[in-house]
Amino acid sequence: MSAASDGPAGHDGEATMADVAQRAGVSVSTVSRTLRGLSSVSPKTRGRVEKAARELSFAVSRSASSLVTGKTRRVAVLTPHLDSWFLGAALSGVSAVLREADLDLLVYSVPDLAERTAFFDRLPARRNADALLVVSFDLTTEERARLDELGMPVIFVSQHAPGRPSVYIDDAEGARRGMRHLLNLGHRRIAFLQSSDDTGFSWSSQARLTGYRQALEEAGLPYDEELVHYPVVRRRRGIGEAVGHLLSLRHPPTAVFAESDEVAIEVISVLRAARIDVPGRMSVLGFDDHQLAEWLDLTTVAQPVVDIGRAAAELARSIIEDPDADPARHRVFPTRVIPRGSTAPAAAPTEGARREAGAARPHDI
Repeated sequence: MSAASDGPAGHDGEATMADVAQRAGVSVSTVSRTLRGLSSVSPKTRGRVEKAARELSFAVSRSASSLVTGKTRRVAVLTPHLDSWFLGAALSGVSAVLREADLDLLVYSVPDLAERTAFFDRLPARRNADALLVVSFDLTTEERARLDELGMPVIFVSQHAPGRPSVYIDDAEGARRGMRHLLNLGHRRIAFLQSSDDTGFSWSSQARLTGYRQALEEAGLPYDEELVHYPVVRRRRGIGEAVGHLLSLRHPPTAVFAESDEVAIEVISVLRAARIDVPGRMSVLGFDDHQLAEWLDLTTVAQPVVDIGRAAAELARSIIEDPDADPARHRVFPTRVIPRGSTAPAAAPTEGARREAGAARPHDI
């Protein structure tokens, strides 16, 4: 039986708040307080109102609720694109928390500089959400100033924004951990592949190159620009060319540290196509702990991506509920190295490589 035929209803046949109030025997304001979850309603009254709402198939619209509360019950996410494992995993964590809190998720994807510019010109999130999560990419000073004009909390995810709420890992420290693993296996010629693309975005994971350099310095090893490359991650040929360059060096590396598991997986594919044994001749280390990493036996520096998404959503929810709380609160997640079958002790160096590396004396790692 429809709500319209079972009692009074709105002109369009759908139940109204007044219908719910009449059926429950309470005032319209009591229905409003109940459906907004306010604690001023007794459990007995709340039960009657919720039962009446179910019987009439009544649901509170977000727009109507926002007029009363000033809240949209939505959290927006700003992300460069949606076709990477990391972003998908982070968003799954975000959405799980928002569902539990009865909050909606609104996603803005800006895959190129033109759409990014348009977003900051128009600020479509204004009045459409109660908080904004900025995931993974760096903002300019001007862009941060524009977001301040939104009049809503802005939480930075997978990056540390000083003075602003942030949820992130220490990318440099994670890279140092990965490098120490390779150094402890006896590797001294270690390449680093820092992914790039043609969108012009600056990624927060760039700090991993800093950790790579710091680990070399700790070990007393020189930084060699020939061992660092920036392949375009969206083109398989770019990674193939980077690996080809490394293999053509007079003294090629014995290990490759890839900035992400997605790059590391492609590196292994290229090496095996070239009949280069992994890890016998070349060890490969990734970063992230992608869902395929365990299946492909990839050694990696793991970060809890889903947990980072959950923590970001929880932080957004807490700031929405208590806007006067510390605006600079943040949460840092640890990283850990997971050894698998893609890394092994370094093969004995050739005589030429030993002479070339003679200036770099052994250090305890």
